Amino acid sequence: MKIILKQDVLGLGYKDEILTVKDGYGRNYLLPKGLAILATPKAEKALSEELKQRAHKIAQIKADAEAKAKQFEGVSLTLKAKVSEGKNIYGSIGAPQLAEALSAQGLEVHPKQISFKSVKELGHYTATLNFHREVSVEIPFTIENEDGNVAPKKEVPATPPVVEKTIEEEVEEALEDLEDSEETEA
Repeated sequence: MKIILKQDVLGLGYKDEILTVKDGYGRNYLLPKGLAILATPKAEKALSEELKQRAHKIAQIKADAEAKAKQFEGVSLTLKAKVSEGKNIYGSIGAPQLAEALSAQGLEVHPKQISFKSVKELGHYTATLNFHREVSVEIPFTIENEDGNVAPKKEVPATPPVVEKTIEEEVEEALEDLEDSEETEA
């Protein structure tokens, strides 16, 4: 099914793009929700005329997005999180937490403009800020323990535990006990 998107759809495309999607997805989701219209020849011709008229506006929108993206270049974030015994975070870190951390630095961005997989462990990650279909910025961020450690300290015993018997010795002893019990039964 050929469609024209009426607005940006995350993971699919941007407004005014002509795409081919599966029939069920188009009929059951995109068209009823008003996210797209059928790409008939008449609709495609109307879209091309509209795009010609909006070319100047689109160039201005892209220039604004590039200017906003320059504000975010060189920015890196450090977020604190509660951590379990390992390096797993209680809950997860998502786009709203990154947007909040950026606003604390005076940089406003909507959480829907941030894309990355949610984070559930300590470490170093990268998020992408999408300001326009052709303008995006990557922001590195670090998730660390509330104590300030990126990786929690593992408790290592001061001395190795004393092993009284090796596994081979235990197996031999078990076999001898088994043989002794078979002899007494016979």
